[in-house]
Amino acid sequence: MSYLFLKQLHILCIILSLSLFVFRLQLSVRNHPQLQQRWLKILPHCIDTLLLISGVALAYRLQQAPFVNSPWLSAKLVGLVLYIVAGTFAIKRAPSARGRLGFGLLALVLFAYIVAVAATKQTWPWLSLL
Repeated sequence: MSYLFLKQLHILCIILSLSLFVFRLQLSVRNHPQLQQRWLKILPHCIDTLLLISGVALAYRLQQAPFVNSPWLSAKLVGLVLYIVAGTFAIKRAPSARGRLGFGLLALVLFAYIVAVAATKQTWPWLSLL
C-alpha cells in the first residue's frame, strides 16, 4: 500500500472515530437507550481497529518506532491510552451525566493533543505556536 493511501485511510478513520465518539457521548450524557444498539457497540471498535492498523503501517513505512527513535510517536501513544481511558468513562463508566460529560470533554482535549502532536511532530505541540 502506498504511503498516501495509508495516510488518507488513517485520516478518514480519525474523522469517523471522532464523529462516532461525539455521537455516543451525547447519547451517554442524555442516558438515551439508543446507546445500547448493537451497531453502536460494534462499529466504533471496527473503525478504531482499522485506525490502529493504519497508524502502525504508517509508522512502519516511515521507520518510526515509539519509545525508540520517535518521541512524538511515543507522545501520541501515551495520549491515545489516556484518551481511551477517558472515553471509556465518558461513554459507560462514569456514574452521572455530569461525570460522563466531564470525561468526554477531557477525551476531546486529549484527542486534540494527539492531532496536534501528529501535525507538528512535537511532544509539546503548543510550544510550536509561540
